[in-house]
Amino acid sequence: MANEIPAANSYSKGNLLSARSNDSAAPQNTINQQELESSASMIASSEHNKQKQKQKQKEMMMSSDGSKAATVAPSHQAVAIQEKAYVQQLESSRIRLQQLELNLQRAQSQGVFPGGCNALGDTTSGAVMFDMEYARWMENNRKRLSELRGGLQTHLHDENLSLIVDECIAHYDELFRLKAAVARSDVFHLLTGMWITPAERCFLWMGGFKPSELLKLDLLTEQQLMGICNLQQSSQQAEEALSQGLGQLRLLLAETVASGSPIHESTYAGNHMLIALGKLANLEGFVQQQTLHQLRRLLTTRQAARCFLVIGEYFNHLRALSALWASRPRE
Repeated sequence: MANEIPAANSYSKGNLLSARSNDSAAPQNTINQQELESSASMIASSEHNKQKQKQKQKEMMMSSDGSKAATVAPSHQAVAIQEKAYVQQLESSRIRLQQLELNLQRAQSQGVFPGGCNALGDTTSGAVMFDMEYARWMENNRKRLSELRGGLQTHLHDENLSLIVDECIAHYDELFRLKAAVARSDVFHLLTGMWITPAERCFLWMGGFKPSELLKLDLLTEQQLMGICNLQQSSQQAEEALSQGLGQLRLLLAETVASGSPIHESTYAGNHMLIALGKLANLEGFVQQQTLHQLRRLLTTRQAARCFLVIGEYFNHLRALSALWASRPRE
């Protein structure tokens, strides 16, 4: 009996130890399962956060692309408008070039060649080109005068009106450039005024107008009045010098013709006279051009606008007088 009791006791102790070990293992298994569940939930939440961040990044990229497209679209539209205007300008230039080539071919078929006259003494091809360019210049000049008149009538702001006045100055500069070109190719065509109306021809002076005739007094300040008087005096002095030079050339031509010497462009006298006439015509254009630029500097914007408008209307009245004279009833 005594021996059985310890065995029983040892058995009970083993059972107790195993039970304790089982009891202690159960909570450990429970803890590990909770840790796994919590880590799984953390992983799931992190994946969810990553997906949210990716979605936000996509939305931000889409919004930025939209804003970029909104800003790029107007710039592309402006470039397209500029390209369209440039193509139209090229097309108009091409048409104008074709017209010039056609007129040159027509002139050459009629016996007109560059650098000389035909057998009938008609105009040269350089003069034909000048007449065409002058007709185009006149058409643009009518538009400039209409803009000046509208700006003065609507009391346009001085800044905008000044742009129109500067365009008028540049437009006259183009005319002086055309005159200088024809003076080199056919100076007689320029000086005789065959490119203008008969009424304008009556007031013609060396292929243009006397600058001093444009200097008519307006409501001016004392400083402006002094500047205009000085400009008028210097213009008259230049006009007298040019008139004397032209008179000397005429005298030289008369003496050469009276002497019986042949006048030809290839001879020294003829060549010398043509060069001198061309230089005089260029000087005359230079005096006119400088007078207009000096007026622009002396006058205010509105005074200059009225000045160029009066100049344009003056020649318009002369052309209207010529048209009236040409359309008069004939018996």
